[in-house]
Parts: sequence; C-alpha cells; structure tokens
Amino acid sequence: MKKVIISKDIWTMIEKEQSFLSRSDVRMFAASSNSIALAIHRAEKADLLIAKLDSPEMSGETLSSLIRSEEELSKVSLIMVCADTESDVKRCLACNANAFITGPVSAAALLQEAYQLLNIAPRRSCRITVGMKVQGTSKKIPFTAYAQNISVSGMMFRTAALFFEGDTITCSFSLPDSARVTANGEVVRVVETKTEPDSRRYGVKFIDLSPESYSTIEEFVSRECVEA
Repeated sequence: MKKVIISKDIWTMIEKEQSFLSRSDVRMFAASSNSIALAIHRAEKADLLIAKLDSPEMSGETLSSLIRSEEELSKVSLIMVCADTESDVKRCLACNANAFITGPVSAAALLQEAYQLLNIAPRRSCRITVGMKVQGTSKKIPFTAYAQNISVSGMMFRTAALFFEGDTITCSFSLPDSARVTANGEVVRVVETKTEPDSRRYGVKFIDLSPESYSTIEEFVSRECVEA
C-alpha cells in the first residue's frame, strides 16, 4: 500500500483525473495545511507528500526542514508546489524537495512526477483479448498492426512488418470507450507463423507509459476482467 499526503486544494483540482492515484493500493490523505500534513505523516509514514510552499501556519521550508531532520520521517518523497516566480523557485530549490511544480498547476505534470517518485509496480492483471487496429512507427518507418490482446504491461499484435527482439516501436491505438493511447514499446517476443508468413505476431512490452496512458489501459483491463 502506497500512502500519499496531498494539499487539499491541489487534491480537489486533480481528484477527477482518472489516474493511478485512484488505485485500491494507493491511500490518499488530504491536508488543509502543511502542519496537518506533517501530523498525518508522523502517524502514517507516507511514501509521498505533495505540499504548497506557502501554507497557513507552516511554510514549505519549515515542513521540509522538520521532515528531513527526523530519520523516521525523512524517507518520504516530497513535491513542492509554488508560484511561477524566480523567488519562489529559489525557495523550492532550497527546500531539499525531490521535485517542484510551478502554478498554474498542470495535473499531467504533477501526476508524472508523483508516478515516478512512487515507483509503483504494474498491477498483476489479466490479459484481455482485443481486436483493434494499431498505427505505429519504428525507426521512422510507419506500420499497421492488429492487436490480439493487451494488459497493463504490454500487448500481442500481428503485422506484415518485420521486427526483431529488442526493436523499439511507438504505437497509437484506441481502446473501446477509452481515450486514445500513444505508447512506446520493446519487442520481447517473436512468433513465427508458417500459415501466415506475411502476418507475423509480436509480443511488445510497454516502456515508460505516461500516467494517463497507464490509467487508460488499466481502467479498460480492470473493467473487462470484472465483466468477464
């Protein structure tokens, strides 16, 4: 279970986003001030704390100093949110935070930083049978493929294009009732088909999925698993 403490107004802004923060193995705590965030962290020992540089009762500098000075609290990753000014950026840099985001806050940028700092392992899940068209490129050469199944970790597709294990690709596809996904991948399996020599099958492992793409695939796979 990953524990995340986040400034209440920032959480209000991003909670409607379909992201990994909605997973059942991520527990969220909303704090109305940095002092409350510190109190929650003392009790829960969070994995990630997303705080504001300027907060009632306690500044971001003070929060960071108190956290980093106590061994049992210091292992938490810290994202500081500040105004887009030179003075605030300098203050954030002095806070010993793992990352900082300037306002107006981009939900995508914040989620990307949080995803990387939490280092969440892909959830073990079923592989869903699909029949969708995939548009891709490899070494700047376009190709068309047809996916046969997909999971949060990768997919199997067939195509007339020739690939080898270790080749990297970029592909784009639309899952049923979901947003369009663009993902990078690595060919990790090559399946020879004697009956269809011009339609080879490849197993592809996704690489560095964005939080939005990960959430789109995970939501689809989870929904289809439940319905199945």
